[in-house]
Amino acid sequence: MDYVSALVPPVVMAAFFIGLVVTIVKSQGGPNKAKEDAAVDAAISRVESAHQSPRTEAV
Repeated sequence: MDYVSALVPPVVMAAFFIGLVVTIVKSQGGPNKAKEDAAVDAAISRVESAHQSPRTEAV
């Protein structure tokens, strides 16, 4: 019975990992792609605009 208790955690972790990969692959593209791309583009533009705008702080 020790071998069963030794094998259960890796098998459970492998099952969760496979489920995670399947979920990631299924969520790529399709109707969600435009929404995800727009969110990423907005975040990138916010970061770029923050880097370009000069900060004027009173000393």
